[in-house]
Amino acid sequence: MSHNPPASCKVVLAGSIARSLQLEVGQDLAKINRKPLLVGFLANKDPAAQLYADWTNKTCEENGFQFSLREVDREELEGCILAANEDTTVDGIIVYYPIFNSRQDQYLQQLIDVGKDVEGLSHRYVFNMYQNIRFLDEQKLQKSILPCTPLAIVKVLEYLKVYNTILPYGNRLFGHSITIVNRSEVVGRPLAALLANDGACVYSVDVTGVQQFTRGEGIKKSRHDVVEKDGWTLENCVPLSDVVISGVPGEAFKFPTHLLKEGAVCINFSTEKNFGPEVKDKASIYVPAIGKVTIIVLLRNLLRIVQNRKPLATEDNSISKPIQ
Repeated sequence: MSHNPPASCKVVLAGSIARSLQLEVGQDLAKINRKPLLVGFLANKDPAAQLYADWTNKTCEENGFQFSLREVDREELEGCILAANEDTTVDGIIVYYPIFNSRQDQYLQQLIDVGKDVEGLSHRYVFNMYQNIRFLDEQKLQKSILPCTPLAIVKVLEYLKVYNTILPYGNRLFGHSITIVNRSEVVGRPLAALLANDGACVYSVDVTGVQQFTRGEGIKKSRHDVVEKDGWTLENCVPLSDVVISGVPGEAFKFPTHLLKEGAVCINFSTEKNFGPEVKDKASIYVPAIGKVTIIVLLRNLLRIVQNRKPLATEDNSISKPIQ
């Protein structure tokens, strides 16, 4: 009697990955013995921003966090952010972009107190990420905050065991080649830097071409370098890659799955379906969305910010006050 072979592709849903992170978040939350307050500012009518805010609220409620959504006029947002910076009851701040769809949005990102920036968009955090600096202090007690969506994809790769835990921390993607189809400043470029800093050879692809992010031969460099791959396209880098990550907005783009290496791991982080159903004929693992993981990572970042204040408080208390 013949039996059908098992499916060659395993589809892994974001909910399963998020649940594994929820346990870690719950354990860390129990240690601080209070409900951190996250304040979200919504100053646009973007349905995607409203949906993200709704998801944030739901996830906060389910996991023991406080969330306050404040809908404000965009012209008043600057003052509202500054007030939240000064409010000692507020632990973290998130702004749902876009607001002005201009450089003014970057200005607003830098307004948020670095000690309340759960999205990791402040200059200090961004600098640390690209320079492969993982802590804020020399004692390595305060962890630097990473952008939510790139970090969520890192957590997905860890869950899938793409990260090799036998190797030292910081080198655990050594030997992997990864193609990322998206080089936005919000997700694609930071993600390429994170994965290259962890040892991978990363091909970053957008409409202008292909860039290679790598720590060099034998990953001897402390941080990644970027090299332009002149004339390269997806046809050159995808067949070399054992992991392919796509996040192209819009319905028009469909990833050319015929280029995939047999058994590749494929991850989609676009709100659209970049991969067609035929991806399951070539991929060994397919993750169709990561939204639920991103929200849990947001809460994880909030906890990191709260935990980062503890070493500061201890240090302040240990300093003798001068005699008045």
